Formats: sequence, C-alpha cells, structure tokens
Amino acid sequence: MLLRPTNSAFLATAVITIASLASRCSAIDLLVHSTGGNATSPIFYGLMHEDINNSGDGGIYAELIRNRAFQGSAEFPSNLDGWTPVSNGTKLALKKLATPLSNALPYSLNVASLGKEIVVGFANDGFWGMDVKVQNYTGSFYVRGSHRKPFTASLQSSLTGEVFGSVEVPSRLGCHSHAGAGAQNHADGGWVQHHFTLVPEKAAPNSNNSFVISFDAAELRNGSSLDFNLISLFLPTYKNRPNGLRIDIAEALEELNPKFLRLPGGNMLEGNTINAYWKWNETIGPLKDRPGMAGVWDYQLTTGLGLVEYMEWCDDMNLEPIVAVWDGLSLDGAYTAESEMGAVVQDALDEIEFLTGDAATTKWGAVRASLGHPKPWTVKYVEIGNEDWLAGRPTAYDSYKAYRFQAFLTAFNNKYPDIQVIASPSVFDGMVIPAPAAGDYHPYLTPDEFALNFGRFDQLSRQNLTLIGEAASVHPNGGIAWDGNLMPFPWWGGSVGEAIFLIAAERNADKIIGATYAPGLRNLNRWQWSVTLMQHAADPALTTKSTSFHVWKLLGNHVIAKTLPVTAKNGGIGPLYWVAGASDKGTNIFKAAVYNSTAPVPVSLRFEGTAVSKGATATLTVLTGPQDPYAFNDPFTHVNVVNETKSTLVAGEGGVFAFELEPLSVAVLETTGGSPK
Repeated sequence: MLLRPTNSAFLATAVITIASLASRCSAIDLLVHSTGGNATSPIFYGLMHEDINNSGDGGIYAELIRNRAFQGSAEFPSNLDGWTPVSNGTKLALKKLATPLSNALPYSLNVASLGKEIVVGFANDGFWGMDVKVQNYTGSFYVRGSHRKPFTASLQSSLTGEVFGSVEVPSRLGCHSHAGAGAQNHADGGWVQHHFTLVPEKAAPNSNNSFVISFDAAELRNGSSLDFNLISLFLPTYKNRPNGLRIDIAEALEELNPKFLRLPGGNMLEGNTINAYWKWNETIGPLKDRPGMAGVWDYQLTTGLGLVEYMEWCDDMNLEPIVAVWDGLSLDGAYTAESEMGAVVQDALDEIEFLTGDAATTKWGAVRASLGHPKPWTVKYVEIGNEDWLAGRPTAYDSYKAYRFQAFLTAFNNKYPDIQVIASPSVFDGMVIPAPAAGDYHPYLTPDEFALNFGRFDQLSRQNLTLIGEAASVHPNGGIAWDGNLMPFPWWGGSVGEAIFLIAAERNADKIIGATYAPGLRNLNRWQWSVTLMQHAADPALTTKSTSFHVWKLLGNHVIAKTLPVTAKNGGIGPLYWVAGASDKGTNIFKAAVYNSTAPVPVSLRFEGTAVSKGATATLTVLTGPQDPYAFNDPFTHVNVVNETKSTLVAGEGGVFAFELEPLSVAVLETTGGSPK
C-alpha cells in the first residue's frame, strides 16, 4: 500500500525550495517579448504504443477474439484459453497437425462430436467480454475437413444464452473448382477460409457476451472431426481499415492532437530473451503467416497489430513515425557480441528499406508493394533500441556505449543520412551522445520531482537534442516510490506535475524532439502498469480519459511554433510555471501551471508590440481539480474530476490580460485578435 501525505503536505511540501508562496497576493507581472526565442519542434506532442496491459490485443486493435490462432512460445505454450464447447456433446482438443494452416500457426482447434447432440461447436468469450451493438461485425475462420452443411456464427449472452444476432456461413469445404483464394487454400492441405458479416438484431445489455460457431453434428458421427484456425471477428474499425483500430480508443487519442507515434513502443521491442525480440518481418504479411511473440507483460502477442498497421495508424492520424529498431539487447540482460553486430544492424537497415525503399529497385520495397503499399513511407526518425541504460546494466549498457550504438550510427549515417538517429539513453543517463544523434529521456517521477527539475532542460545545448519517449507521474510525494506499487490511476496532483514538466520541456522545444505520455492504454483487466493515459475494457462505456489525458490534451491542442522570452517583473518561477510563444496562425499563446500554493495566483500578462493592444481578446482555458489532489477519474463511476472552464478575456490598458489561477491548476491563454484602440 502506498504511503500518502496529507493534502496540505502535497500543496506545500518542503522539497520545493525555488519559491515561497502561500500568502502571495500581488499579481505576477509578465511581459512576453516579441523577438528572441526559438522555433520549436513540429512534432512536440505525440503517442507511444506497445502491447502492455492488453493495450494492443484486447485494446486498440479491434480484434474481438482472444487466442484466435492458438499461438504459443517457449514462455507461453499454445493452449485453448478463451475457448469452450457449446454443448456436452462437443469435444475440443488442441492439435499440432502434420498439415497445419501455416508454418507460423502450427496448432489448431479440433472439434469432434461425442454423439450426444444434434449441434456442436465452440465459443470464445473475447477479452473479458464482447460489446454487442446493432452494427456490422466482420469475421472469418479457416476450417479443414469434410462438412457440407452451413456453419452458424452468432453473438450470444454468456449469462443467459440469448442470441443477439446470427448468420449462416455456407460451407466451402470440398469446393475444388472454386476460384481465387478459396481454391488456393483448399489445395494447401485442405484448409479453406470462410468470410461472413454478422449484424445483431439487438444490442446486448452488457458486455458479458461470447462469439459462437456451431454446425450440424450429423456428418461427424462416424469418427470424423473438423479443424479450425485463425478464427477472427472484428468490430467496425477506425477509418474503415481492414485489420484496424478500435474506433472509440483511436478517436479519443486523436483528441490529443498528436504529432508522432513512437513504435513499437518500449520493452516489447527488446523481448524477454535474446531470440524473442519484436521481429519486424514476422509482423507483416497475411495474418496466417505471423507467428506472434512472447510478450514481455505475461501474455502471448498475435502481432496482428504489426509494422504495416502501425504505419497505417500514422497515415490515418497524420503522425510522424519514430521507428525503434532492435539493437541486440534483451530484457534479461543478454546482448550481442561485437563480432555479431553486422547481422543485427543489417536487419534494422532492411526494416527501413521495407518502409522507405523504392518498390522497383529495392528488395524490401518490393515486398512492401506486394502487401498493398506501393508508395514508400517517409521515416525521419529512427531510435536505436529501448532503455539500454536499464536492462543488464552495467555490462550491457557498457556494450551499447562501446560498440552497439556506434555500429548503428555509422550504418545509418552512411545509408540514410537524412534520418535523425536517436540513442535510447539520454545525457541524463550518463551517456555522451555522439553527434549528430539525439537521446531519449524517460522520467517517471513524483510531482515534486518534476517541479524541482524544472530548469533541467535549460542546461541542454542544441547538441543535446532529446526525445522524451516516455513520461508520467507514477508515485506520490513522500511515498515509497519504486519499492511499492504505482498509483491506481493518474491523479490530479500528479497530472499538474506533468504539466510543469511539459512546460519546462516546451520552453526548450528547439532541443526537444517531442514528448509523450507512457504507457498510453490499459485494459482494466490487466494491472501490470496501472498509471496509464486511458483505460478501457470490452464495454466502450468504460473507456476513460484520465486526469493526465485532459492536461496533455489542453497543452497539445495549443501548439507553439516559436517560443518567446518572458520577463517577470516581480517574482520568478514558482508557484506559477509558464511558457509563452507564437503559433503558426499568428496568435500568441501562454501556458501555465500553479503548483505548491494554497492561494490563488493573480497574473498580469502583456504581449510586447502592437499586435495585442487594449480591446484585444483572448480565450483562457483553465483546468482545475477537486479538493482532494489524489482524486482520479474512476472508470466505474464515470465521474470526471477535472473541471474545464473557458472564458473570453479583454485586454486592458497597454494590452494587459489580468486573470487569476487557482492552486493546482493548468491554463492556456491564446489570443483571438481584436481591433486596437
């Protein structure tokens, strides 16, 4: 259990020494200069995704079937988890056939009749349930054997057996003359794929539902059976992409106005062992040719959300991909010897060729084109590994600094000189980052620590270009930190701490490539990492935007294109933390957070020059939280503890905007123009 200080201790802890505050009454007088400052990163706010907490499979990936292809590994052997017989007369067994569906998917589901029922079949309860509405569900399955009568696919209540919708799927077994993919599948060991669209006649009252495939048992009574594999059912997807993303989660992420996607995330890239890393070329192509991988968060991954799907995600949200490549390190601390680095580096070069290579002149570009993407993608950023300062330190980290990173940097500088190479550590992790590479900083801190380190990025030089690939408040002030559990959800006081951190980074956005919260998503049935930007479950009503979501959304939706210097005439940083600048629309933007104050903070803000004069207007958006700074957005009560207010301010004499910000608040002021008087 976490030790939590009292509210008053949170508001005025001793660790913050850069300001003394509580009784301050006079306004903080700020002047934003019209010249100076620097152009900021065009992709400052972004997203990071890896399959943690069932955030991919069972999360943003719209597949409803759990364990759809019985994929397994040495760590998580193939099994029948999620699958149950529909009657006492049905026998289910996991089989490794002499003629599997594919080399990637060697195990399948054998269905036999015990002669007790007219109808046999099997059910899947999904990722802790399924949402059933009156909408199109697209599905498919492969089957092998002899069966001439139709199959029935249905969505049913797991509690009452009520059928909400069903569809007959004509059997294509034995259709030797059928043209196209079916004929090819039949020739390939007798496996035939069946497609269907299922539209329920009514919505289910809850998500305790299952998907069922059933069929007439009459033809199975002479000892025969059927084999099934790759049984799939998809919700409608974001942008109608086949094999795509779940709409409610994707659209919520889109609200953040993100500019990049760091893929394929963090620890998933490394894998648990040296041979079990995220192999990009096993995540592309038909689903039946993807073996999946042993996930690093205690479950097997399908890799249905693979490299191509990540890039399509970038296309559909207009995101810049930051592609992380495996660098020869696994989470158990094993690493690749210097003499063997050539193959590891070449694999990364091949991955970038697959994404960016010309379809007519490059091997991997041609492979990409054969998968339906003849046009190359553009990749401007490549990160070498993930958190090499952590796994297997110090020996593995020493190998990264001594030869692993340099091997990649040399190869990429030679073949892809226009790509910005990013090292997985940062200068804050004790690594001297060789030019022209950048670093990657992953602060998981308390709110106080974010405030205390407000000036950290001011010390960076432009040669210390840095990505903030992961960041979040995960422990309370005065708690037991990494010796204990994380907080159950992002909480308001921690989210204000993150706002301070983002403001500090944005003041130095000429040195910061971008920043993203991590992890982004969590299925509420998985608790490996509780503090996440959003939570979700089978029921879309449980998709919950955390307190941090609202902070990152506010700051990310007001983009500063050029920072501007600010002079404080009476007081320094704290309890008010700020950044100011100009947008590419010609408006002026001021972002601020109040922390460590028990009284409201008056602000007098003026933008230098004639652009903002008396009578000009600005929109002030302020986020405040509840009295309890530890309050969070609970998915089960649907109460949003974050209060957002918008007001229109009119500039007074000299173009001064006067307003007051409450303790533990986050605010953005953006000018909207007006006629000077």
